[in-house]
Amino acid sequence: HPSASQLFSHAVSENGKPVEEPMEIIVTVTDQNDNKPQFTQEVFRGSVPEGALPGTSVMQVTATDADDAAETYNGVIAYSILSQEPREPHPYMFTVNRGTGTLNVIASGLDRERVREYTLTVQAADLDGEGLTTTALVVIEITDVNDNAPEFDPKTYEAAVPENEAGREVARLAATDLDEPSTPAWRAVYSILRGNEGGAFAIATDPASNEGVLRTAKGLDYEAKKQFVLHVVVANEAPFAVKLPTATATVTVNVEDVNEAPVFDPPVQLARVPEDVPPGQTLASCTAQDPDKAQGQRVKYLVGHDPAGWLAVHPENGLVTAWDHLDRESPFAKNSTYTAVLLAVDDGLPPATGTGTLLLTLLDVNDHGPEAEPRDITVCNRSPQPQVLAITDRDLPPNTGPFRAELSHGSGASWAVEVSDEGDTVTLRLVAPLEPDLYSVYLRLLDQPGKAQLTVVTARVCDCEGPAQSCPQRPQPATGLPFVFAALGALLALLLILLLLLLFVRRRKVTKEPLLLPEDDTRDNVFYYGEEGGGEEDQDYDLRQLHRGLDARPEVLLRNDVAPTLLPAPQYRPRPANPDDIGTFIKE
Repeated sequence: HPSASQLFSHAVSENGKPVEEPMEIIVTVTDQNDNKPQFTQEVFRGSVPEGALPGTSVMQVTATDADDAAETYNGVIAYSILSQEPREPHPYMFTVNRGTGTLNVIASGLDRERVREYTLTVQAADLDGEGLTTTALVVIEITDVNDNAPEFDPKTYEAAVPENEAGREVARLAATDLDEPSTPAWRAVYSILRGNEGGAFAIATDPASNEGVLRTAKGLDYEAKKQFVLHVVVANEAPFAVKLPTATATVTVNVEDVNEAPVFDPPVQLARVPEDVPPGQTLASCTAQDPDKAQGQRVKYLVGHDPAGWLAVHPENGLVTAWDHLDRESPFAKNSTYTAVLLAVDDGLPPATGTGTLLLTLLDVNDHGPEAEPRDITVCNRSPQPQVLAITDRDLPPNTGPFRAELSHGSGASWAVEVSDEGDTVTLRLVAPLEPDLYSVYLRLLDQPGKAQLTVVTARVCDCEGPAQSCPQRPQPATGLPFVFAALGALLALLLILLLLLLFVRRRKVTKEPLLLPEDDTRDNVFYYGEEGGGEEDQDYDLRQLHRGLDARPEVLLRNDVAPTLLPAPQYRPRPANPDDIGTFIKE
């Protein structure tokens, strides 16, 4: 509200006319201390590092007063601290500036590990501390600094680790720290102070447990060193706020002996041999040493990987010999080099196996003659076009070109051959007319040292002129749908015949007929007496039976298991016209 008001008064008559000059009236309102100070916050929060020295500024509190502070003291505020909790290590650790409200450290001894937080009651009073008052709370957090060194617990360790195992966990070192957990002042940093001159160990901090994890950085050698004594120190990520001693732990590491694999020396053996060495020839000597010298173990040699099956190794001395013929041009040899893997196995428990590599460089010999491709050509028998064939030789120089070509087996009568100037092709020409047909051209190629190779080229001669694309094809028998139907019909007929034959055979087995009935065997009813006439018993006969024999042939059952004998037909006398004549004929 305004501190002063200006008024103007006017004197007028009854009819409203001014009778005097206006008069200025100034009303001045004097302030009364009727408003208490008000803090801008009910609770003020701040922080200060532990170990802060006296005079260190912490924070500032502020309050306002609606009364006049310019002309009177009604709005002049003075600050003071009424209480401190806790009251240690001193009851007055802080002070507040009376006029500004700035809080400062007044005493030493702030220690987060003892008191983490202080609560102050601050008062604001107007009339420069003599009037109305109000209070507020101030919470001061003591922040952590690295004023506590980590300590090992325990301080000595002993562990055992097998040799030759890199990355093996040896031990876990524990350290305690009174500083705030999970802060840079608490997180530990480990290092090996002494005993790790060869760099065989490494130590790192486990972020979850803050432990120091000691591991082998490389494989240890029992035969070289059986025990290590390491001195490990621990610090924090944050530097010490004050000078503090560092803690040290002692770790004794005992190396355990294990059965080590034999080691080839050198691990990769190089050898150069001709590819035509005979089987049984020594190619290389590959030996291995057993690191476990004190155990006196024996080493046995084996072939581990021999893709072509060319090699053999002596089990005791490691001499590698040729088991089969070598071939530089084999697909198992890459760039004239054959790779094999050898094994060295000791007799430990369990046995240990070492590997070595043998690289055989195969020296070329002239074991392949030149060849021509392609081996099938088509030419016309009139004005034929020359055929160009590529020459290949799997050997290496100087066992290759320049090449020579010649024809053999009479092929030179109809053909001519010539090697190109570049030496990588041969031209074959038809020089005599031939009937359309397939012909074999015997082409003999020779390399520079004289190794020859006979290549048989199949030439199809066509009845055409100039370059030949293809010969007319002979008509082929129809193989369409009618042919398929005919083939199916023939197959069905064959199956039907086989079925009928099978039924016939089965029926014969069920009802087998007798070979020949005795009473009907005509061979047993034919008699020959060799005399004429006869007695009474010979003349006692039935003319009807005799007549029947002349009238028709007997019924004879033919045997189906005996082939019939082809005999000439029997000759019969003329038959009498009257049966009575038969008796007369007999009597006579």
